Amino acid sequence: MFNEETLLQELTFKAIKSSGSGGQHVNKVASKVELSFNVKDSIAFSDKQKTHLLEKLQNRLSKEGVLLLQCDESRSQHKNKELVIKRFLELIRASLVKPKKRILTKIPKAVIKKRLKSKRHLSDKKANRKPPELL
Repeated sequence: MFNEETLLQELTFKAIKSSGSGGQHVNKVASKVELSFNVKDSIAFSDKQKTHLLEKLQNRLSKEGVLLLQCDESRSQHKNKELVIKRFLELIRASLVKPKKRILTKIPKAVIKKRLKSKRHLSDKKANRKPPELL
């Protein structure tokens, strides 16, 4: 499918201070990790895989074709780096999976008859609710 080691070498990481409230620790430690990966310039994927990734991840990519993922769940920078790499690999694997082609099947005659019979039953039920027509 793809070479994971080559892919991991192409990743770029940046440590950022986490946003939001948190106290003294959050104000001085850059524990948030941002992963960036350029899909267009990658050598880990074939051209066909690149086009497939660009199509699948188009709403997550920047204009330059760069995928950005962030993680600030943990107070540890190393743990956040592991988590963001794990998420990245799951995202890539899920994006490269090709969905099975749907095989059209014919609706069985018994199913069609059953549907028409239930429609007729409801129609008769509603028709019986009406007051009789007097001449």
